[in-house]
Amino acid sequence: MDKQWKLSQEELLQELNSSMNGLTAEEAKKRLEQYGYNKLQEGKRKGVLQVFAEQFADLLVIILIIAAIISALTGGLEGTIVILAVLILNAILGTVQHFKAQKSLDSLKAMAAPNARVIRDGQKMEVPAAELVPGDILLLEAGDVTAADGRVLQNFSLQVSESALTGESENVNKIDTPIDQDELPLGDRLNMVYSSSLVSYGRAVVLVTGTGMQTEIGKIADLMESAQEKATPLQRSLDDFSKKLSIIIMVICAIVFGLGVWRNMGLAESLMFAVALAVAAIPEALSSIVTIGLAIGTQKMAKENAIIKNLRAVEGLGCVSVICSDKTGTLTQNRMTVKKAYANGKVWEPEEAKGNDKAVNGLVAESVLCNDGAINGETAVGDPTETALLSFCRTIGGDENKVREEFPRLQEIPFDSDRKLMSTLHFRNNRYEMLIKGAPDVLLARCTSVEQNGEVLPLTDEIRSAIVDQNRDFSSQGLRVLAFAKKVLSENRPLTLEDETDLIFTGLIAMMDPPRVESAPAVADCRRAGIRPVMITGDHKITASAIAKEIGILQDGDRAVEGSELEKMTDEELRNEVEHISVYARVSPEHKIRIVRAWQDRGHVAAMTGDGVNDAPALKQADIGIAMGITGTEVSKDAASMILTDDNFATIVKAVANGRNVYTNIKNSIKFLLSGNLAGILVVMITSLFGLPLPFTAVQLLFINLLTDSLPALAVNMEKPTGDLLNQKPRSPKEGILTKDFLQTLGIQGALIAVATMAAFYLGMQINNGMACTMAFATLCMARLFHGFNCRGSRSIFRLPSNPYSVGAFFVGTLLLMLVLFVPALHGLFDIDNALTLTNIGQIVGLAFAPTFLIQLSRIVRGK
Repeated sequence: MDKQWKLSQEELLQELNSSMNGLTAEEAKKRLEQYGYNKLQEGKRKGVLQVFAEQFADLLVIILIIAAIISALTGGLEGTIVILAVLILNAILGTVQHFKAQKSLDSLKAMAAPNARVIRDGQKMEVPAAELVPGDILLLEAGDVTAADGRVLQNFSLQVSESALTGESENVNKIDTPIDQDELPLGDRLNMVYSSSLVSYGRAVVLVTGTGMQTEIGKIADLMESAQEKATPLQRSLDDFSKKLSIIIMVICAIVFGLGVWRNMGLAESLMFAVALAVAAIPEALSSIVTIGLAIGTQKMAKENAIIKNLRAVEGLGCVSVICSDKTGTLTQNRMTVKKAYANGKVWEPEEAKGNDKAVNGLVAESVLCNDGAINGETAVGDPTETALLSFCRTIGGDENKVREEFPRLQEIPFDSDRKLMSTLHFRNNRYEMLIKGAPDVLLARCTSVEQNGEVLPLTDEIRSAIVDQNRDFSSQGLRVLAFAKKVLSENRPLTLEDETDLIFTGLIAMMDPPRVESAPAVADCRRAGIRPVMITGDHKITASAIAKEIGILQDGDRAVEGSELEKMTDEELRNEVEHISVYARVSPEHKIRIVRAWQDRGHVAAMTGDGVNDAPALKQADIGIAMGITGTEVSKDAASMILTDDNFATIVKAVANGRNVYTNIKNSIKFLLSGNLAGILVVMITSLFGLPLPFTAVQLLFINLLTDSLPALAVNMEKPTGDLLNQKPRSPKEGILTKDFLQTLGIQGALIAVATMAAFYLGMQINNGMACTMAFATLCMARLFHGFNCRGSRSIFRLPSNPYSVGAFFVGTLLLMLVLFVPALHGLFDIDNALTLTNIGQIVGLAFAPTFLIQLSRIVRGK
């Protein structure tokens, strides 16, 4: 049933076959079977065993499993045990990480109301909210959480907070009459109420029109199920790298095995060469090093108020090129604030108004008295508009409590959304004064006089026109305007609607939800870093555009569009226009996902910030979803990959800088691991080609790859940022790890280490095969420890900031190597020849240091 806001009450009741007496118990039971329970559904989740098994569905892992089996069949049981232990540990880590993932639907379910008051069989009763069905007559009053979507049939000053759905903090005044419009944004459907929204004032009788997954909150749940979590650029690069490396390893292993068989080495020995090559080629520690590197970045960000839920989002931040930000509570303070007042024919700023004008002080007093809000300590209670008026009173040096004590309320007519006015009666100035506030157009139409300079004058066309122009000017600045008037009564008596005529106009007060102080500098930093900020909001276009201009998001040549315009665009049209649009107003959750996807389709890495339930699907769809920790709903936090604990847009900029540094460090650590592995591959291939003995055992290579290599790689991840990271443009998400420069550096450094290792192998061969293997193993291990200093950055180590972790990693790695070489109990496991002399040790250290010396010398000569 579409466009429920447009139908008359009679048409709706007829459509749903219901009446004001509600459904019968029997009919409600039938409909429960037809429509199902008023609950959110979710797709089937993967079990622990399935997730654990999926961790092995990787070519590199499969190659290692085959290597472990071959090692076991050829007598290398120790190698098999070590390989399998490493694989199982990685699988456990991956499984644990998976089950820390999104719990968005659980949070959405938690928002649902447990019980609901309805009319059934003509009687008022309470039923479980899960048993509500379309056609039920639902009763709402202040404090209730709306249990289903529905159309307001009878309205008694109902005000509803729909901030979780629309993102806007102001309460919505509801009506019970049809709205004759075909297309209407959710925030403008004033005769509808929606599941999980909070009733803040008044009461109403509502016809339930949608339950479960057919509610607006259900549609959001459905969007969240369909929203695809995007792999980060690093994930895509590593996946691509793994596939290429797997193919290369399988081809080379097959060639080495074939060569061994052809040279009559024997099947077992040929298989051992192939296993050694596979173990040498596969960087077993790579996954752990990347994960730990991301975790280190996470800890740094947590200290700067950014909590990372998804580790890989740390690196993804480094190449974010567009941030789609919610307005309310993210770029703004989520607190209405008076910006200007109009009295005595003049506009006043809050600071100017401090005791300077009686008319302004009188206007402020009236705004305090005709007001139901309160401020208790730091807590504002009531409608944000009314509490803003109380704060305004304090700003100009007044005390709202003293004013209220001096002029207590005698009578009142509460605010009514139909007449858009509120009136109160007080005894002040030695007379009974009725004070009225309301919408400027409505209130001005009831005024016949105006108060200026303490005198009551006729409201001439000229004065009326000036007031109208001023109201229009305030509105064009995105300000929400309230008008104030008063009327003198002869006695204290109950007020009537007829009293709200022949009023004396006293002034206008204009307010807005102001930008955060840090929003404008943060937006400027974003632009400096090559990141495009975009505002997406449920607010009106004029208000959104005013805020966006003030903080620098909306610039010359940029467009602002509303959801209704967006609705008419095809996906292709949106993709073509998206780079020219900086502000989206009156948007729905579906629109937010379309906007994010449009940016992604243009090749951008999109971040989305938000705090409401309405933001959750787009947070999940975005490459980086960023939720607000203080004002954010649990749903948005669960859907996001990053949470800002200070709700500060500026924190995102710091996180981007950290993300860029994390990626640089991870790339350097990958370079370190792969260059060392390349050296091992080259040595194994050379010895195989020339029919020489096996230079390393699988256990020796695993010792290097998992222990001595891991420590320098971790130290590289502790590097501090160099230079101004925010002056760099975002990294292209299409740029893989294996760039031309990366491969060139990798090849040169790997070849230098391989030459040093082969030299040690040759010197050992002069003694015996066991010594050759021992010296090759020790030199490769030591050379890779020295190489850790080269991979700290692209400059000479003398021009890099200090990193004590790097020095510590070198000494711990050296100590581990010494234990293997000099503790007899370990010689059997690692196939060490125990006849090493001081000369051999000197040869090992000298050859191991040679590649690092040459690399550093080259950088110094080139001025790096």
